Amino acid sequence: MTAKDLKNALLQEAVQGKLVPQIASEGNARDLLEQIRKERMSHGFADSYGIKGKKSKNSKERDLRSKSQIRVTEITEAEIPCLPTGRPFDIPESWCWCRLGELVSILGDGIHGTPSYDISGEYYFINGNNLSDGRIEIKQDTKKVNEAEFQKYKKELNENTVFVSINGTLGNVAFYNNEKVILGKSACYFNLLKKDMKDYIYWLLKTKYYLDYANEESTGTTIKNVSLVAMRKFPIPLPPLAEQKRIVAALEQFMPLVEEYGKKESELTTLNKDIAKKLKNAILQEAVQGKLLPQNPADESASVLLERIRSEQAKNSRQIGAYKKLNPISDEELPFEIPDNWVWCRLVEIADTNIGLTYSPSDTVESDGIPVLRSNNIQNGRIDYTELVYVSKKVSEKCLVKKGDLLICARNGSRALVGKCALIEKDGMAFGAFMAIVRSEFNPYIMYFINSPVYRSRLDGVNTTTINQITQDNLKETLIPLPPLAEQLRIVQQIEKMLSVLEASTL
Repeated sequence: MTAKDLKNALLQEAVQGKLVPQIASEGNARDLLEQIRKERMSHGFADSYGIKGKKSKNSKERDLRSKSQIRVTEITEAEIPCLPTGRPFDIPESWCWCRLGELVSILGDGIHGTPSYDISGEYYFINGNNLSDGRIEIKQDTKKVNEAEFQKYKKELNENTVFVSINGTLGNVAFYNNEKVILGKSACYFNLLKKDMKDYIYWLLKTKYYLDYANEESTGTTIKNVSLVAMRKFPIPLPPLAEQKRIVAALEQFMPLVEEYGKKESELTTLNKDIAKKLKNAILQEAVQGKLLPQNPADESASVLLERIRSEQAKNSRQIGAYKKLNPISDEELPFEIPDNWVWCRLVEIADTNIGLTYSPSDTVESDGIPVLRSNNIQNGRIDYTELVYVSKKVSEKCLVKKGDLLICARNGSRALVGKCALIEKDGMAFGAFMAIVRSEFNPYIMYFINSPVYRSRLDGVNTTTINQITQDNLKETLIPLPPLAEQLRIVQQIEKMLSVLEASTL
């Protein structure tokens, strides 16, 4: 169980009355709710069912409260929520269901506009993203307003005030502690009629039960918004006040342990990822050094394979010219020993390479053009076809990919992203100018070589000081240990088998 799962389970137990035992002498939550209703009426607030007590003498206060209240109906048995598992949300006999609107004197949100900012002002303009773990967090980019703006937009906040975010990120919760603030629309506030209930309500708003309710009641697709009506109608499992305090005390005792568990879990996850990365590098290092599998004497030697490739390409004058420009491989260049039936060669000897298409923004179209693969289309060693750019210009053959090509990120502002690669699975696409392709019958093996620490160390040595990149010359002159073809196939199969096991063990 993850720390998040453990926290959710603990909170769910708490709000279902299963975290602490019930004590008969602590009374019944229905009595508590009746006290709250009487208190509402004594202060001139409409109760849940439309019955009004004495009117407030302050007309401004009365208008403000009337705008922020709504008559809510009593929860019927049919409305008692079910858990996501489909099981009923059972509560003890001494508890009762009510709505949030029954427990508050006022419930509203902040301004639905932008105040006049004042860098020298004393008051902060906060929203839902300023609410964090029970407190208001003033960030570096939090704007300020002056006294006049504060007076214009101030709300009726007091020691009973609870904030909760209802727009964008849902469920951030904080208490009011006399901070100099005005509220934006994503910060909902409500004043509980009983201050002693604040901590229980805080933990209730941290439950998955509340977050599921908020998400279900929210509108909007990209930016979620929970209405004030939905907030007032939120069904609350209400314990007796004394039990609320015992629940809060138990949670405050357990939550530090859960947080410590979460830290250890995070450390373990980081360690597992680090170990997985090191194991992957070790597998690839062993593979390209000929140590992952035993050699088979019956395999045709890689030197014979290389000579045959050269003979087959002898008629290609361009390729012969490229060979003549190559620097001879010296012993000093060889980073390690390879098996006797392997051979060192340069990439240009066994593959064609090209850089991609240069285009301008005016060449792009919404659709019906030629799709262009870019760096962001290489995700976790595979091609992601979901975010493609389309161009309407004519694309030369050398800038088009073919199935089986190896696409490499050759230039990027991030050093870590240069060299990431993936095999192309279909024809008919172009690739961008910051990309390169390798076209060879040995691409599956070449891809794992490009991913190996051997190539990475070479790549780190050729990046320029101004930008991280692989040039065409760098790529062509790359020194590669070439196994016999049959052994290449066995190596690729073994790598894929081992990496799939490694990936499954780190999920």
